Amino acid sequence: MKSWKDDPRAETNPLFNDNRLKLGLFGLNGIGISMTSVPEAPNARWPESVATSRIADEAGFEANVPYARWRGFIEEQPGHRSGLAMDCYTWAAATTQVTSRSGVFTTSHVPTVHPLVAAKQCATIDLISGGRFGLNVVAGWNKPELDMFGAAMRDHHDRYDQAAEWIDILRRLWTEDEAFDFDGAYYSIKRGISLPKPMQKPFPPIMNAGGSERGRHFAAKYADMAFVIVKSEDPEQIRAEVDLYRRTAREDYGRDLQVWTFAYVVQGETEQEARDYLHYYAVEHGDDRALDGWMELQGMHTQLMPKNVMEDLRFRFKAGNGGFELVGTADRIAERLKLLSSAGIDGVLLGWVGFEDGIRRFVDRTLPLLVQDGLRRMPA
Repeated sequence: MKSWKDDPRAETNPLFNDNRLKLGLFGLNGIGISMTSVPEAPNARWPESVATSRIADEAGFEANVPYARWRGFIEEQPGHRSGLAMDCYTWAAATTQVTSRSGVFTTSHVPTVHPLVAAKQCATIDLISGGRFGLNVVAGWNKPELDMFGAAMRDHHDRYDQAAEWIDILRRLWTEDEAFDFDGAYYSIKRGISLPKPMQKPFPPIMNAGGSERGRHFAAKYADMAFVIVKSEDPEQIRAEVDLYRRTAREDYGRDLQVWTFAYVVQGETEQEARDYLHYYAVEHGDDRALDGWMELQGMHTQLMPKNVMEDLRFRFKAGNGGFELVGTADRIAERLKLLSSAGIDGVLLGWVGFEDGIRRFVDRTLPLLVQDGLRRMPA
């Protein structure tokens, strides 16, 4: 079992506790991780954020991660609900004030926020939270969103080079007491300084999702948590990917690295009840127009895929953005989480179509099974 208790940030941030499987919320600030039109779906409602965040906080969840979004996925309808998302920075600051122990993240797209602004905002939220803040860094991938900012849509390699400069500047602003100049390929700063400094030392933890080889090396070098998409049901294949991230961090950069993933949850009293609800929201009321727009943005050419592969892909993204499936009874979901932990996954961000009802079911029935299996301990 990996112990993070020697990290000085463990004193205030639960992301560095000794739970074998850490848990978090994902997408609570917007419409969640499912593409569906059912009325109970999240809709960027602050009262739902408050209620769900408090339940997760009391249950000992380690993380609460929003996503950054600036417009909908449908090009001819930029005001589509797929663009609904509260601003991550202000949402995170407010969420720290309705919770007392969970780590709270901001998600920041590198091309849309200058590092001087990000440094001060992150430090402010860290102080407000009492040292529970975390930053999810996204290099930027959505061209129509970047067009709104007049920001260039760089090629894959350049995006990570820009993100590396962004983080280098950020960390210097968080740690250096003297003003400094920076003259890079993407940023030029004269006499840069940022006060106050974050509460966490040397600086707040960083999360990053990088699926390519370049992305993996970026996460291994700069992030404390690598965010990966689990593509297999085979524990050995999952472990191979997890170990690759950890080995890259250790051997190439001399660092430790947590590896997290995300999952969609549909919990029922019976397997059939859960499967019926999944079919209801993902098939009968799946948002195919939003999915089409998202796939176009991702450059997914449907005509090149076999029909059965495409149908499976579309279902998984409507169900939960391609996340790991946690569908069935509490026992079934606990077993699936145990599988991820046994394969080396350190933490799982969870999403529900109905967040408040879903997390109540999870905390009441599934969480005790994880404690029983030794994956977690009850919060003090």
